[in-house]
Amino acid sequence: MSIAHAPDLVVRPAPRNLPTANDLAPLPLQRPLLMIGHGTRNPNGRQCFLDFADLYQKLDTSRPVFPCFLELTGPSIQEVVDHCVEQGYTELSALPILLFAARHNKFDVTNELDLARKRHPQLQYHYGRHFGITPGILDLWKQRLELLDTPEHNPQCVSREETVLLFVGRGSSDPDANSDVSKMARILWEGSNYQTVETCFIGITHPRLEEGFRRARLYQPKRIIVLPYFLFTGTLVEKIFDISAQQQAAYPDIQVTCLPEMGLHPALVQVLRQRELETQMGQVQMNCELCKFRLAALKGEEPHSHSHDHGHHHHHGHGHATLNVDKAADYHNRIWQVP
Repeated sequence: MSIAHAPDLVVRPAPRNLPTANDLAPLPLQRPLLMIGHGTRNPNGRQCFLDFADLYQKLDTSRPVFPCFLELTGPSIQEVVDHCVEQGYTELSALPILLFAARHNKFDVTNELDLARKRHPQLQYHYGRHFGITPGILDLWKQRLELLDTPEHNPQCVSREETVLLFVGRGSSDPDANSDVSKMARILWEGSNYQTVETCFIGITHPRLEEGFRRARLYQPKRIIVLPYFLFTGTLVEKIFDISAQQQAAYPDIQVTCLPEMGLHPALVQVLRQRELETQMGQVQMNCELCKFRLAALKGEEPHSHSHDHGHHHHHGHGHATLNVDKAADYHNRIWQVP
């Protein structure tokens, strides 16, 4: 149940001018694009993703853009691939619209595409790269933090030296992806003059958001800025805002300010274009050097497949266990145990 929080808790910047078709680098191929989102039961989050896909399609109508979701809502990857095949397409670019390379990106999406190809042997797909850590996204957050320095959004003129950043990731069972969240938080904090940055997560791994607030208060700041590192709104983003409102009510002497999710921003359009270009030109590079599944394979351990919580079955080059991560100790004790 969502609680009512202060109307000025979440500071939403004015809409930015979105790119035009002339702002995008031309595509060398007119290969259809499969835009694959994580999926959410939150109707606003689902619609935000569809709006993003619609915007990207309108910027370049030289090839079709097909949005779909991995789980929780539709249309599914299988449904959209079937639709593409019915229209006569045999070759697709497939892009995971995900911030970091974790389980969904490495296994679940590729497994779904493999299943589709089993049903349609003539189908060939070119799998692209997740969004990752890019200068455009870094600039997006720097601009939003600068907005919070203005008198309109900082009437008490709290300095950055008296402010702690609380960087909130989604959370993953993949340590590589979780470390990228911490890396992004550190890069954003470097040279910013904020007192410090604390990294936490809203689910799966630890520390959780409540612990992040506790750690932030140890620095005795006058202000805590909560930065939800999400592409679009959804249930988890709303949960971040609700917990932040609870923390503000419990500790009224510390000003809590939340930034919103990234949303329809020019930087995301440009990152998406770069990822599509990489896919078309065969320049995709994945970061697997620190993948725990690869390290296990190098030690001679046999990778296993497993059944995903949402019914996906994996027969991929890596494998991992479904962890019970309710307790931090359990998570950290088991995360590197590859079955």
